[in-house]
Amino acid sequence: MLACIDTWYSAEVSRTALVLFANWPDATATREIVEEASHQPSEYIPGEFFRRELPCILSAAHPFLDTLDTLVIDGYVWLDSSGRKGLGAMLHEAVDKSINVIGVAKTRFSGSAGVEVLRGASRKPLIVTAVGMDDSHAAQLVQSMHGEHRIPTLLKRADFLSRQPVKAPAENGDKP
Repeated sequence: MLACIDTWYSAEVSRTALVLFANWPDATATREIVEEASHQPSEYIPGEFFRRELPCILSAAHPFLDTLDTLVIDGYVWLDSSGRKGLGAMLHEAVDKSINVIGVAKTRFSGSAGVEVLRGASRKPLIVTAVGMDDSHAAQLVQSMHGEHRIPTLLKRADFLSRQPVKAPAENGDKP
């Protein structure tokens, strides 16, 4: 199984969306999970993005780790060509290297490594880094993902879901 994951946070709450899918070109998810937590996220420190997002990602992905092959994150696996660890590398280590992690970044981090991928009509490349597979293979997989635009459909879906307030069970038709 494959998944895209993204986390949104404010000063008091974080929301993580996990979008599961079966095949790289899939246009729709097989399952979507949104997890919300009340806490104060770690302070933003350039190059240490993992401090804010890693706990949220681990919590949301944990029930699926036995079935996940690859997790696609919004961010970097490696911050530079010397192997400085980004969110993706920290995630890979936190799950005992049991899954591949592909990082898809929208902007180039100063001195960062990665393969540039142009999608759709965009002239702004995505920067792809990976652990568990080489960057060029990861870039081909990202290129093959569904979507006519720069950001693959299911990665964009994870971003969208992470920004939406979680509805209480009574609000969305579920029984309490």
